[in-house]
Amino acid sequence: QVQLVESGGGSVQSGGSLRLSCVDSGSTNTPYAMAWFRQAAGKEREGVAALVIGGQSVYLDSVKGRFTVSRDNAKHTLYLHMNSLKPKDTAVYFCAERSSAPPYYHTPALLLRSWYPTWGQGTQVTVST
Repeated sequence: QVQLVESGGGSVQSGGSLRLSCVDSGSTNTPYAMAWFRQAAGKEREGVAALVIGGQSVYLDSVKGRFTVSRDNAKHTLYLHMNSLKPKDTAVYFCAERSSAPPYYHTPALLLRSWYPTWGQGTQVTVST
C-alpha cells in the first residue's frame, strides 16, 4: 500500500522560498502522475502543480513562474520548489498520487482532486508580510 509523507513546510516572509518534499513508499512501481494541492483555511482544496512522471507538468495560473514541481525517481520523492512566496500562498500543502493513466483525459484533469486516490497528511506553509 502506497503511503505519502510530506515535509518541508514552515513559516517564511513574503518573497521567501521553501522546498516541499513528498516521499512515496510501499510500492516499487513508478506512479503515473503526482501532484501538489493546497487548502487554505475555510477554502476548497485546489491543485497547485502536477507532474506526469517522465512527461508534462501543469500549474495553477497563480503559481506559474514561481513554483516548480519535480521528482527524483531514485529517491521516490516529489518536490515542490516555491519561490517569491506571497501571503496568499499560505495553506496546508498535500501530496497526491495516481498509479495509472485513464484511457483518455484532458491535461487540466491533472489538477483535479478527484483524479487522485492516494494522499499524504499535509504540511503547513505560512507566508507573512
